[in-house]
Amino acid sequence: MKLAFSTLGVPGLPIPDVVRLAATHGYHGVELRAHPEEPVHPGLHLPQRADVAAEFKAAGIEILGLAGYARVAAPGDDEPVLQEIRDLLELARDLGAPFIRVFPGAGTEQSPEEADATAARRLGTAAEYAADLGVRILLETHDSHRTGADAMRVLGLVGHRQVGALWDVMHTWLGGEQPTSTFPALSPYLGYVQVKDIASADDKTPLPLGSGVLPLTECVEVLSREGWDGWLCWEYEKRWYETAAPLPDLLGPGREHLARLLNESA
Repeated sequence: MKLAFSTLGVPGLPIPDVVRLAATHGYHGVELRAHPEEPVHPGLHLPQRADVAAEFKAAGIEILGLAGYARVAAPGDDEPVLQEIRDLLELARDLGAPFIRVFPGAGTEQSPEEADATAARRLGTAAEYAADLGVRILLETHDSHRTGADAMRVLGLVGHRQVGALWDVMHTWLGGEQPTSTFPALSPYLGYVQVKDIASADDKTPLPLGSGVLPLTECVEVLSREGWDGWLCWEYEKRWYETAAPLPDLLGPGREHLARLLNESA
């Protein structure tokens, strides 16, 4: 498995510094948070996009994916959501990123069936555009569709190879689902896995990997046992928790912890 980290852990950090962190600490790739407050977002012009891609290529670091914020199950008109996805897909194409991340984001006024159908309709439409651009859309286990079983309901309806899943281990754990259940549900669709650690369900302040309660060992064991060889991406949510320790100081020990889990599960 290859290792990456998300720029959610280094809010606003210039791209040359992000690339340098990845190279210095032995990460193979980076997940870029695609938001207007970050250096990379859909508003970038083509020359700026080319500069970002060149920066990563020169260092031999891959752009794993773009973490966007489109909410595919949200109530309302389809077109604004589809346009948000199209903009993100075009940015990924220009940067050479294989994946974009979307959220479920269903509203409380929707029934589960209505939310599933809304998400599947939008993802099915966006999938055709994604196929043309050679980018895959990943639905994250998050918010209204927290578990692998939840995500599978939507992905099963879509049934398109360009639409898959992003497994966030915190949300499946919060949803009461064990890794031994999540992986079989998501395995036909799995793009990559986001790892992290927290103190408890009530305190989600990000912690160094291995110092919290999330089942990272079990997750890696399941992936290894099944021969999965994709990406593990550390999503350290520094942007939402200002008091959390700075991520750059933790990247080296974090990589060592993941490498140890991989070795022990081999």
